Amino acid sequence: MTTTFTEQTRERAREIIARYPADRSRSALLPLLHLVQSEEGYVSPAGVEFCAEVLGLNKAQVGAVATFYTMYKRRPTGDYLVSVCTNTMCNVLGGQEVYDTLAEHLGVGHDETTADGKVTLEHAECLAACDYGPVMTVNYDFFDGVDPQTAVGVVEELRAGGRPMPTRGARLCTLKEMSVQLAGFADEREGAVADGGPGEPTLRGLRLAEQHGISVPGYDPNTPIRSKAEPDRPAAEAKAKADAEKAKAEAEKAAAEAKAQAAKP
Repeated sequence: MTTTFTEQTRERAREIIARYPADRSRSALLPLLHLVQSEEGYVSPAGVEFCAEVLGLNKAQVGAVATFYTMYKRRPTGDYLVSVCTNTMCNVLGGQEVYDTLAEHLGVGHDETTADGKVTLEHAECLAACDYGPVMTVNYDFFDGVDPQTAVGVVEELRAGGRPMPTRGARLCTLKEMSVQLAGFADEREGAVADGGPGEPTLRGLRLAEQHGISVPGYDPNTPIRSKAEPDRPAAEAKAKADAEKAKAEAEKAAAEAKAQAAKP
């Protein structure tokens, strides 16, 4: 089989497969798809064939998985995947306007890439960050509370070779760099995970609770969290009591049956 995949990719593929038991190697398919995407920028037919070959699957089995998940791109994708949430909450707050402005500014539609190969635009159904809406992500790193102007500013900085700082999360990386991480390998860029932090809207509820002295009734924050290996004492005591009562009832029943038997002529 002739592919463009480098020896490093093949070595990483072997490393991924080795993470799983020999009879469960098929479980390596998801990270392997990210791996081939990290080299080509999408999951190409050659990438599907590569995954099928190293796992002993057929191409239909691999293709079924690759087409199910939206994070696997089936055609060449730009260095930066810009996703704009157009679902209910973000839409009410202006998400559709952000998307429409970017589409007109970039001259592309959903799942299309700019002529310079820098930016692929897509609308997303939900980015799970409603309290920060309207939300836009670049390679799944968040830009919160965007409006049309700030969104255009972000994509223009990307096209100029810059890497604007996300509102939350680590420093931006390209789609290929991100795919390496999703395949299970560390981001080796200097200071790659040095940034980020919690966002203000998500902390609002906590601060209001602290301000008004609100807490869960009977909650002690110093209560240690038991590991799964530790027994649950109340449950163990309840089980022991139930077992004792059951044993007592069975003993009483047996005694009654014996007494009745002895009373027979």
